[in-house]
Amino acid sequence: MTQSIFGTDGIRGKANSYPMLPDTVLRIGQAIGSYFKRKHHKPRVLIGKDTRISCYMLEQSLCSGILSVGADALFIGPLPTPGVAYLTRGLRASAGIVISASHNPFYDNGIKIFDASGYKLPSDAEQVINAMLHDEHTVSDLPTNEYLGTAKRIDDACGQYAVFLKEQFPKHLSMEGLRIIVDCANGAGYRVAPKVFSELGAEVFLRGDKPNGLNINSDCGALHPSKLRADVQLYKADIGIALDGDADRLLIVDEQGEYIDGDVILGICGKHMLANSNLHANTIVATDVSNIGLEREIEAGGGKLIRVRIGDRYVVEEMRRGGYSLGGEKSGHIIHKGYSTTGDGILAALKVIEIALLKQKTISMLRKEIPLVPQVMADIAVPSKPPFPELPRFSKLIDTVQSKIGKSGRLLCRYSGTEQKARIMLEGEDKHVLEQYSQELTHTLLRDINAR
Repeated sequence: MTQSIFGTDGIRGKANSYPMLPDTVLRIGQAIGSYFKRKHHKPRVLIGKDTRISCYMLEQSLCSGILSVGADALFIGPLPTPGVAYLTRGLRASAGIVISASHNPFYDNGIKIFDASGYKLPSDAEQVINAMLHDEHTVSDLPTNEYLGTAKRIDDACGQYAVFLKEQFPKHLSMEGLRIIVDCANGAGYRVAPKVFSELGAEVFLRGDKPNGLNINSDCGALHPSKLRADVQLYKADIGIALDGDADRLLIVDEQGEYIDGDVILGICGKHMLANSNLHANTIVATDVSNIGLEREIEAGGGKLIRVRIGDRYVVEEMRRGGYSLGGEKSGHIIHKGYSTTGDGILAALKVIEIALLKQKTISMLRKEIPLVPQVMADIAVPSKPPFPELPRFSKLIDTVQSKIGKSGRLLCRYSGTEQKARIMLEGEDKHVLEQYSQELTHTLLRDINAR
């Protein structure tokens, strides 16, 4: 079988290297257009992007492929991934595409695909597109003359998405008097995020709002929040908000300078929804690496936490299967299903601020209501990804560490689905001990891989 170009979050790779080459992306556009022509007589495909320099090149290639099979393209320019999902629904498009590598450095890029309902394509649909990409019949009978596709630009995509976001904030509440610092990661949210918070009445200070094609996620945003933390303390802000490159994830810095990750955000929102009977089936969907402290707090409030494999698509799939209204990841992908079909960093921030105003509490007060247990995470660059059972010393060490931390702790080892990395998560009562185990596991993993 032909190897799939799809990973856990669409297609991703280094720009101008396979599969993110112009000619390959043109073929991807043809496969996407052909796939949706099976469902729509004249598909209209929305194309959004983040701020990477390679987006210009890939946008044109993708569009050419779509038009060449007789589908139409709608350009909306830089816009957060959840904004593309929203406009795909709002403009009644057949599909939506985001050109973005999310939190990765500028030299990477990727392609995410949404269907007409604004949900990411399921794996079986991705595999059909992958097969069409490698099937010469996809381009054996291309349309000509008036049957070619056309392209046009949607001028006010940012404004439309901003209006949608503001409508999700209760009209009887105001952010007047709040001082907010927003780090846009020099990414897709650099225009819409400040617009939303300032028009809701907040005093907004900006970081990472001057993209140049090369500085997306560079020492800024959700993955690099230290400067945001310093600014929050310097400007005595009520909250700091850090987005990633495509603004589908969120990290918060409270007024005391403490970080609030996706687990705490889920806990804040979940407890509030439980108390107000707004959490469907009293259930939150999280992932394998979500902190056990979150699970304990939700259970203490009469709720339940379901764990799925890491990846926001798996969270959304479980939410759709069970009809659940809230889910997310420790990394900051927060899905409020009643409002959005995918993770939305700006929307998640609005919901946290809403809860703080309703409860008349500071952000740090909300944070302290979700105590987490010590957790150590390691991201390890690896030369290859052999199955762990094929690494004898590492496999044995996994069993040894798990037995030592016992039932009060957890160990999870996996390979990243989007990067050439291994990830190790340890959870337990003593952070110092966990850090020692993490170093030992990292050293043994690399030694085993390099010895192959």
